[in-house]
Amino acid sequence: MRYDGKNFTIMQLNHRQSRRALFFLLTIGGMMLLPRAYAASCTTSAQMTAAQRDAMANTARSMAANVESGDVQALRANTIPAVAADFGAIASSVESLKPLIQHATITVDALYFLDASTEPANAPQTSFYCGSPIVVLNIPNLPPGKYALAILHATGVPQPQQIALILSETGTDQWKLAGFFSSPMVEDGHDGLWYWTRAREFAQKKMDWNAWFYYQTAAALLDPVDFLTSPNLEKLRREANSVRPANLPESKPLVLTVNGSPFEINGIDTTTALGGYDLEFYYTPNAEQTAQLRDPTAARKQVVDLMSALLAIHPELRQGFRGIWAHAQSGNVSIFALDLPMNQIGGGAQTTSATAAPAAH
Repeated sequence: MRYDGKNFTIMQLNHRQSRRALFFLLTIGGMMLLPRAYAASCTTSAQMTAAQRDAMANTARSMAANVESGDVQALRANTIPAVAADFGAIASSVESLKPLIQHATITVDALYFLDASTEPANAPQTSFYCGSPIVVLNIPNLPPGKYALAILHATGVPQPQQIALILSETGTDQWKLAGFFSSPMVEDGHDGLWYWTRAREFAQKKMDWNAWFYYQTAAALLDPVDFLTSPNLEKLRREANSVRPANLPESKPLVLTVNGSPFEINGIDTTTALGGYDLEFYYTPNAEQTAQLRDPTAARKQVVDLMSALLAIHPELRQGFRGIWAHAQSGNVSIFALDLPMNQIGGGAQTTSATAAPAAH
């Protein structure tokens, strides 16, 4: 829920690719900030009493067991009322996660007790500084109270997952679910440290596009929740920012003029949905390009030429990815999509320009 000074409203946070943040109790703020004099306290598992640690860990394991068995009703029954009242998204997430973690070994990787009970009401931000080296959680507009973050790993399965639970203390050593996050621990068979190492190798070779996307994958695999940071994660982010490409399609599309026609690429990311580590991009065709997509032969040529044009500008992408998955979009509707391995993407398209500014219409 978000506290706006008057009311609470349930919100949903979206994470990269399969990372899901569902009905989180707290609004998430910035990362590494200087401590305030009245910062709330954080207790790590090593600093907790045995009773406190066991109660928190047992609750987290029980909830993970509900996910593993797909027992949505049991999980909902142990959820704070405001979240339980609108449980559909969490239920959907549990259904998706269940087959991935069945027969997994569930371990509690980290526990943090977050005491904000003495914080002033309507505090603009509550910061928690946990352990040494310091793990930081920054949470704005947090109502006074006691919370916990439990991070669990589900391993021993083909697609290991990490699960982060936000717990709200409802009584002494009694906890209920207030937020649910899950994300994969591996992509295409490799963990976050592997992607970080590869990103550094690409950065040394000045292959900044490859390095940037490998850094993003490393961060997604290594950071269980977006509101937590640590010295290692900050180091990863600094390294990533040092190679950030200038023409990524973010606030403005990347415009490639191919065979005399401008194409607007609105988003680029990575995906393993088709069984390999692919580059994925979305573009918005104009009226003429949309008409071409109605003919299968012309549609394939258009998309392959666009792929070829991107590779002509950034040939290093051939070394970083199995292939490219292109999506032509009209609003939120996909009107054509094509995935090709790199060895099937030629270099015949003529690219006359590439900018990160909107195309003229």
